[in-house]
Amino acid sequence: MTTASTSQVRQNYHQDSEATINHQINLELYASYVYLSMSYYFDRDEVAWKNFAKYFLHQSHEEREHAEKLMKLQNQRGGLIFLQDIKKPDYDDWESGLNAMECALHLEKNVNQSLLELHKLATDKNDPHLCDFIETHYLNEQVKAIKELDSACILGFPLPFL
Repeated sequence: MTTASTSQVRQNYHQDSEATINHQINLELYASYVYLSMSYYFDRDEVAWKNFAKYFLHQSHEEREHAEKLMKLQNQRGGLIFLQDIKKPDYDDWESGLNAMECALHLEKNVNQSLLELHKLATDKNDPHLCDFIETHYLNEQVKAIKELDSACILGFPLPFL
């Protein structure tokens, strides 16, 4: 086994940022995995909530895209990608649309908190490029997703295509 060499493009990219981005990649892939589980639960014949299945499948793809975007950033900055095991979703039976929405809300809040911590780390390490990347590609979208899911939980699922 060979050891990885240091990239020549690496500049002002702290090892803590690299490690935290790898953690965020894992969290985004976990979120994708959870949404995939939700989607195919609601797609089952005995459940057959097709709009829920469609919504959660869309969310799964979006979370995977978030992970891929972070992997591209990691390569651009000269970091190394260390993929880790993806945790199994906490549930196999999502019970109801409301339960799934509440779990999705909790998940999005966790992802948002992790992104805020990554942003703080980038600020502390004086990395304006990483701060801008997180602000541009993630934070506003997270706030919108949390608001949308919170409204769905309170009002009983009035999401755009449910």
